[in-house]
Amino acid sequence: MKSGFVSIIGRPNTGKSTLLNKIINNKVAIVSDVAGTTRNTIHGVYNEPDLQIVFVDTPGIHKPKDRLGKELNKEAYGSLESIDAILFVVDASTGLGRGDEFIINALKNNDVPVILVLNKIDKLNNEGILKAINTYKDLYDFAEIVPISALKKDNLDRLIKVIKDYLKDSVKYYDDNIITNQSKELIASEFVREKILELTKEEVPHSITCVTTKYEEKTNIINIYVDIIVNRDSLKKIIIGHKGSMLKEIGSRARVDLENKFHKQIYLELYVKTILNWRDKEKYLKDLGLFYE
Repeated sequence: MKSGFVSIIGRPNTGKSTLLNKIINNKVAIVSDVAGTTRNTIHGVYNEPDLQIVFVDTPGIHKPKDRLGKELNKEAYGSLESIDAILFVVDASTGLGRGDEFIINALKNNDVPVILVLNKIDKLNNEGILKAINTYKDLYDFAEIVPISALKKDNLDRLIKVIKDYLKDSVKYYDDNIITNQSKELIASEFVREKILELTKEEVPHSITCVTTKYEEKTNIINIYVDIIVNRDSLKKIIIGHKGSMLKEIGSRARVDLENKFHKQIYLELYVKTILNWRDKEKYLKDLGLFYE
């Protein structure tokens, strides 16, 4: 039996959450093409008869622009403590970016093995993959370099085998039936936020967050109430839409995913609230679970 903790880091929008979901074969992290989608450290648990890997998906490390950004970076860096290996996920299809260089510099005092994961190779030919390897290999003393396509599940078996070599423990941290440490309340609010990201794109994403205010599970139905927090009234109008059309669509899409996730009928009630500049206020970041001491 081998087991251990592996942190997934990278700049925003490199496919970290997609990678976690595909490895676990279950939706434990919301996915969007909007940078900065992940805001909480998420544990995803991968099990084989003689193996347990606890993956720690983190917010994308980036140059912060507000208090929220600083807190997310703090959590991402905190996830590097007491782990066996780091997966540094990059988007091989777009090439080396400043965000990648920022993270590489931050890793230079780190003594944990770093496995470079070149993601999105489905967008490249063999020559492009070799070029990506050569671009990164001399920038840091990577323990391994593994090209993959998380979306296509290409080469994930190879990645698991590579990770296994770096695990140091031999105990099970989670029972076999547990795939994530997230509460059902957090999953509910995150599924709502994912639908907002899908439907609003550039208009809203970084200015909203969601929090479950009530989660009531009964025999055949789950009643869920979620507050959608925006930082100005103009965004509130966008979220609600004409005669409530946008809010209704957000709720409808989230409800489908939640019913698929929890295998019960879902009653979902959404409320939109304005809290001016919530991203820079410690009080609200604490209330929303986004402040890390």
